[in-house]
Amino acid sequence: MAKTELLGPTSHSFTSQRLRLHYNDWGNASAPPLLLLHGGHDHSRSWDWTASRLREDWHVIAPDLRGHGDSQWSSDGNYGMAAYVYDLAQLVHQLGFQQLSIVAHSLGGAIALRYVGLYPELVRRLVVIEGTGMLPRTIAAQMEKPVEERFRHWIEEQRAISGRLPRRYATLEDALERMRVANPNLNAEQTRHLTIHAVDRNEDGSYGWKFDNYLRVATPVDMSAEDLRRLWARISCPVLFCWGSKSWAVHPAEDGTLDSFQNARVAAFEGAGHWLHHDQFEPFMAELRAFL
Repeated sequence: MAKTELLGPTSHSFTSQRLRLHYNDWGNASAPPLLLLHGGHDHSRSWDWTASRLREDWHVIAPDLRGHGDSQWSSDGNYGMAAYVYDLAQLVHQLGFQQLSIVAHSLGGAIALRYVGLYPELVRRLVVIEGTGMLPRTIAAQMEKPVEERFRHWIEEQRAISGRLPRRYATLEDALERMRVANPNLNAEQTRHLTIHAVDRNEDGSYGWKFDNYLRVATPVDMSAEDLRRLWARISCPVLFCWGSKSWAVHPAEDGTLDSFQNARVAAFEGAGHWLHHDQFEPFMAELRAFL
């Protein structure tokens, strides 16, 4: 079979805090390991184009975060950063990786930055696509609110989301249209691929997103701004931040993010939005290969 005709990934699971979490393995286990972490409300198969290009040189692993894709939902709606970081640490531990590289988007980037700050000796390269998470100054501003205000707001949001029914789509085409609206930069092939891996078929024949509704509620407690900066400063490997000029995200060099890192730089992608690895796939892959 020719290399261009290789099949897709194999499906696996691991256990973290009693949850069965899913990951895709693209084979080539003798090659250096590379983890691909998706963003919020997304799924691991959004990395298929990237993984198929890298699988000959890397052992590519793409997990579904808890509450996303084919991973289980948290029974108590626990989607705090500590839980995500633990899941990542558990995956690396169970796979027995002694050193690896990570490419992460959005929420996945925020998780990866904290993990690498905890275990800098385990990671040789880190690529973060618009994924620093809540900035230290934003965390500091949030923490200025009285604790009772933050917790009461969280309780009210949790209570409200418990009564929110997941959105259903009568046809797959309806779900495809929602994906088109969410990211108009996607081409037809990308839209269909991302959608079919993002939905489940309900008993009545309708379609619904795989991710848990409780992901919409942010936890009231997180690490302090000082602790986050400390973790970032512990990262010793080279870090590449990728930023799209048409994204809502602020350039990492302009918001002070780079000041906390030992060895980091920014790659800007003109005309790209938040999903720049889809919007400008070829330029992104060229930058990624050169960095890795």
